[in-house]
Amino acid sequence: MSKKDFPTTQAVRFLESRTIPFNPHLYSYEEHGGTTHAAECLHVSEHAVVKTLVMETDQHRPLLVLMHGDREVSTKQLARILEMKRVTPSDVAAAEKYTGYQVGGISPFGTRVPLPVFVEKTIFNLSRVYINGGKRGFLVEIDPLVLRTALDVTEVEVALC
Repeated sequence: MSKKDFPTTQAVRFLESRTIPFNPHLYSYEEHGGTTHAAECLHVSEHAVVKTLVMETDQHRPLLVLMHGDREVSTKQLARILEMKRVTPSDVAAAEKYTGYQVGGISPFGTRVPLPVFVEKTIFNLSRVYINGGKRGFLVEIDPLVLRTALDVTEVEVALC
């Protein structure tokens, strides 16, 4: 896919400014289709499709969690790691305010303000991951090790099977 065939989002600008190689993938976005639909469209494992979840601590501090598409986040375990009483998903308006992206198109790259990023440890065991490129129906394929160099990440084990 040539450059003119995919959107120039804030995430793409972020990746390009750091010369991070990526392969763009457009697919037909489906409301509530989630990672299952994206994986089916791209003919890849849902485990390799990484979702970017916006969460808040009990002190209303936002953070991002990168999780396998076929797994859920144990917010109780994440709260223990953060030494907080609780961590909850942000509502749509807050998620969009914190990131500058529309829900369904949230990328960890190029957020409006830098946010702490927590990555499920096993994501780094994959050879390639597909993560949102900053627009609904647009994923970028990258080497997961890039996450360590491009973002200030904390590896965690918070996946529920």
